Amino acid sequence: MTTITLWLTALPALLGMALVVWAIATARRNAGIVDIFWSVFFLAGAAVYAAASSVLEARALLVLLLVSGWALRLSVYLAARNWNAPEDHRYRAIRERNDPGFAWKSVYLVFGLQAVLAWLISAPLAAAIGSGSAIGAPDVLGAGLALFGIIFETLADAQLARFKAEPANAGRVMDRGLWRYTRHPNYFGEFCVWWGLYGIALGAEAWWTVFSPLLMTVLLLKVSGVTLLEKDIGERRPAYRDYVSRTNAFFPGPPRQA
Repeated sequence: MTTITLWLTALPALLGMALVVWAIATARRNAGIVDIFWSVFFLAGAAVYAAASSVLEARALLVLLLVSGWALRLSVYLAARNWNAPEDHRYRAIRERNDPGFAWKSVYLVFGLQAVLAWLISAPLAAAIGSGSAIGAPDVLGAGLALFGIIFETLADAQLARFKAEPANAGRVMDRGLWRYTRHPNYFGEFCVWWGLYGIALGAEAWWTVFSPLLMTVLLLKVSGVTLLEKDIGERRPAYRDYVSRTNAFFPGPPRQA
């Protein structure tokens, strides 16, 4: 089976999964639940690639281990934080723009779109899992970068959770720990994860899957990540403007003098 054919096998499964998530979110009237399942789309895709492969070599097992750790950690974290929370303001805005009939429109505007994006970005996973070649330097370097990203975003999320758990911090801006060096350490961690997984795909000579980490980088920086999150945060939280003036948006760096 060619890499392209293997990659295509996951699309129907992810679209079917998107319909299940849509049904759950519609019943709860909270489209933001899709965020909980975003990483699970990738895990499902990796499982499909593994099931469709005749033999799982060391590279495939390495990718499955990394993707499982990343996806399950992120999904559980978001479920604990968001399952019973009100619908995120980003999805409320989408709902308001597309009512009446948002419940049906969200099938493709939110859930189908995320499934297709996850499928596109999962191309390096298909290439790496379906490869039978031996592991080399690109695999080792890629795995190291992906593992660093997982640890980095896990630590950032844990620091933010502890910060929010302290009543004295209500209304304050988190600027401690990793958040002192970048305003979005969790997104930077994601960036490292996907460039690292691409490094493993390079080991399988799948250089053409570079569109995957590039697309993820655009999403993190310009679409659903930094730009969208900070679109009006300065208006909602004036103290955030001072944080912006002294802290890098994405790549970590030393704080600047305000």
